[in-house]
Amino acid sequence: MHIIETEFPDFGLTPEQRREAVLGHYYEIPGMDGARGEIWCYTDAYAYPPGATVNLHVSATASRYRLEIVRDGATETPVLSQDGLAAAWQDTPDQCSVIGCGWSVSHAFRIGEDWPSGAYRITLTAEGRDGNPITCHHVFIVRPLAGRKPGRVLQVAATGTWTAYNTWGGSNHYQGITGPGRNQYAPMVSTERPFCRGFAVLPESAPRVPLEIYTPPAAPPRYPHMEWAYANGYSKKYASAGWASYDSHFFRWAERAGYAVDLASQHELHFTPEILDGYDCVVFVGHDEYWTWEMRDAVDNYVENGGRAARFAGNFMWQTRFEDDGKKQVCYKYRARAEDPVYQSEDPVYQSEDRRRTSGCWEAEETGRPAAGTFGLNALRGLYVGWGGCAPRGVRGFPVYRPEHWAFAGTGIYYGDLLGADGHAFGYEVDGLDYVIRGGLPEPTEDSGAPEGLEILALGMSSLKEESADIPADDQFLSDADAKFVAETLVGNQSDESVNRIKRGSGMIVNFPRGRGEVFHAGSCEWVAALKRGDAMVERVTSNVLDRYLSR
Repeated sequence: MHIIETEFPDFGLTPEQRREAVLGHYYEIPGMDGARGEIWCYTDAYAYPPGATVNLHVSATASRYRLEIVRDGATETPVLSQDGLAAAWQDTPDQCSVIGCGWSVSHAFRIGEDWPSGAYRITLTAEGRDGNPITCHHVFIVRPLAGRKPGRVLQVAATGTWTAYNTWGGSNHYQGITGPGRNQYAPMVSTERPFCRGFAVLPESAPRVPLEIYTPPAAPPRYPHMEWAYANGYSKKYASAGWASYDSHFFRWAERAGYAVDLASQHELHFTPEILDGYDCVVFVGHDEYWTWEMRDAVDNYVENGGRAARFAGNFMWQTRFEDDGKKQVCYKYRARAEDPVYQSEDPVYQSEDRRRTSGCWEAEETGRPAAGTFGLNALRGLYVGWGGCAPRGVRGFPVYRPEHWAFAGTGIYYGDLLGADGHAFGYEVDGLDYVIRGGLPEPTEDSGAPEGLEILALGMSSLKEESADIPADDQFLSDADAKFVAETLVGNQSDESVNRIKRGSGMIVNFPRGRGEVFHAGSCEWVAALKRGDAMVERVTSNVLDRYLSR
């Protein structure tokens, strides 16, 4: 049984530094390591087929570096090592987060025809100005070739969310150095930049977002993951996105459990959706927040035509658009109606095809495509659990309502038990539906948008708003901004009455048929953390889903 601590860790920060760690805007930029020197890199794409050439863009204070690449699966498998490669410092535009770094190609290497599909971690090492090593890390994906893949699982990495949270260069879809005051988040971000520190690799001790500490009554919220990031030179968003925090844990677990797993990026869903057709089971995991319209089309068509989709992930929230052949991601989010040129179109038809592509949340009236239509759940009726002032002492697992369902076979679980509490599977962002309880069982409300035949198997509580009479507003990181946005979206205004109507949410596990296919959705970012921690019940449910969908 996992022991919950009662004291927050001390990372050597002063109270002022702890506050800056949470509320401040700090990020990776060229020159940040000063006299010590530094090395950075990015690849020209997120994913490549076997045999493709990878162009590596490097900027370094050193003149030579060593390249090492390992496949990051059940075991780390070295595939390439090259020494004495030439490097140089490359100028970087101020708004590189938006327009891309524009660095020239420093080195190119060819992916072997025999490299299995998966994630490949690049490590560059050079000598710093002080004689000590300097390093950087990056990740790219070797995607499978098209064709029938019986018995194999296709995992789709949440690269839209990686792009949205990447802090390198100063701007992402959350904070930024854009706008007249250089203090606004960026509605457009580029893939042509390095990943921020913590996206490719993390030490085992790095805290996750959900609190592992029992917060004392009336105590101000604490955010150990951001404090740790600030103290150790990592991005404050390392725990919100990236291969290291999320996607890797499912991929490694599945391979160790004996499943044959291929990996693709979300860009494949957008540009080559036929990649799904070769698989009986497609999986989405972790923090999976940002999708294009075309990505949803790919999944919907796949399931309608007999595919099985399993989503062990939370926060299905935002519609994005691609520009520049997918190298730029657009999402105006909260500012969509005020600034998105698609919404500002002069087309007199409010529900025009153009306006449906407005880069806001899926539930917005102009978009007209509620998120539940694809995976059965949505973020607006779910969201925060186990951090800040949102259910900080709430349940760590899913309360089970329908233990007789096939997904729970062999778990020994009963009605009212918590699934995944040992591994802390429930948090930090979850997806839900509006629901009612009848005869002790939850059912989606008629206006919830739930697909026909959807069953709610498990259900826990979440919150859209930090609220406590004992905690000053200045100590709230989440506050009520999201609750007001959801109230505006679902009710039409941000009044206190409207906020009170929508501020209570849920996280669910659901299952439903669609067309000739089927969808299983465990709506929590942290399902993968429970796999990482070896939670036996979560492992069994995951295997039940994969085995059924693979027709084992």
